[in-house]
Amino acid sequence: MLLSDILNNISLLTVSGKTDIDIENIQFDSREVNVGSLFIAIPGTQVDGHDYISTALDLGAKAILCQTLPEIRDKKVTYIVVEKSAKAMGTAAVNFYDNPASKLKLVGITGTNGKTSVATLLFHLFRKLGYTCGLLSTVQNQIEDEVIPTTHTTPDSIKINELLTLMLKKGCTHVFIEVSSHAVVMERIAGLEFTGGVFTNITQDHLDFHKTFRNYIDAKKGFFDALPKTAFALTNTDDKNGKVMLQNCKALKESYTLRGVGTYKGKVLDCALYGLNMIINEQEVWFKLIGRFNAYNLLAVYGTAILLEEEPEAILTELSQVLPPPGRFEQIHSQDKKVGIVDYAHTPDALKNVLETINDLKEGNQQVICVVGCGGNRDKGKRPQMAKIACELSDKVILTSDNPRFEEPEAILADMQEGVSITKRKKVLAILDRHEAIKTAVMLSNEGDIVLVAGKGHENYQDIKGEKNHFDDKEEILAAFAS
Repeated sequence: MLLSDILNNISLLTVSGKTDIDIENIQFDSREVNVGSLFIAIPGTQVDGHDYISTALDLGAKAILCQTLPEIRDKKVTYIVVEKSAKAMGTAAVNFYDNPASKLKLVGITGTNGKTSVATLLFHLFRKLGYTCGLLSTVQNQIEDEVIPTTHTTPDSIKINELLTLMLKKGCTHVFIEVSSHAVVMERIAGLEFTGGVFTNITQDHLDFHKTFRNYIDAKKGFFDALPKTAFALTNTDDKNGKVMLQNCKALKESYTLRGVGTYKGKVLDCALYGLNMIINEQEVWFKLIGRFNAYNLLAVYGTAILLEEEPEAILTELSQVLPPPGRFEQIHSQDKKVGIVDYAHTPDALKNVLETINDLKEGNQQVICVVGCGGNRDKGKRPQMAKIACELSDKVILTSDNPRFEEPEAILADMQEGVSITKRKKVLAILDRHEAIKTAVMLSNEGDIVLVAGKGHENYQDIKGEKNHFDDKEEILAAFAS
């Protein structure tokens, strides 16, 4: 594609060199550059792409898009200066791939908890309704039955447009994408034309990145602020920030609720370890999903499907058969009637929701044993909160390692233990080795007890000192039950 066409709708500060040149691909990682590339230099949190302009030129880049010109420039190369290169990259990617989002029904889901569940449920629902669908989520990117590995909740803007183009070629009509707060701030969704946006909830998370809760809220809100008039915005009004998301939003405003007034209303009639009985807009339905938090997820999915012009009866019929995504309240049963639950809960609110659900469902003298850790190089403020919640809502607690990354696990556990009150210390063990922690939890359990292993969910690795070592909570519980 001509460089001039790639630069369409981008606010340019200066251009030095020709724009009527052919560009073979767009790259922001200098290691991916080859002959004919447009290299986009983006200042990042860890590295600055401007430091790699010379490397990109050595590998054959024909044009450089940046925020600051390098001191030494090649006269044969075109240099484009913009105010914000990350945002410009989004528009450039949309142009290069011929705006694939505009040819799809693209729905973005944002919030602290529930993004993966809602996106995955929508993906499976619309496949059941007869559509060819794509999914971009924390667990995996998927085109129908084809699974594509994922590394971020929301991929970079070039990868998103590349995937959307591939989805179009394979006949997709609907695509459901998780929109993280990082993605909004880092302009990963810049230039995309969304058919709709969904807000689940917001609680403390990612303050290591956003610094303040206000910034975190504003990041989520930024997604809705950018929605066009032709889109819809569906929000959870039981969350106090639900209505905030709709302020200044140009899209059609709709809502869902279990407690108040909304377009889509739900009521939980019965909640058990084997399902959820609900009334949704006056229709009583039994679902295979479990817990009040899933009642919200189901309402979000129902509302989205209605806004995408599907029939209520068909939606509820298919939703009643859908199973939870991997690692989301996923149950494992032992021969001696112990219950293992693997859940991705890695925020205070998510852990509280899961443990409250388990306590609502348990019967008689069933114990709740919780294995939980916190990730390294992430928001430290939630560590004592999560330990406190685990202690308040569990009979026994084992604090352990999650994904320590480049932090020492001992330091992470020390932060968590600050949330353990003197009166709760007797019920708490600290076991650094996650394998031993899960094994110990099962050993401490009796017939009928419930063992919750929280924090990693679908992940099949532990991130330690930059290496991802195979580790699967579900496999660990199965092995412990079998021993």
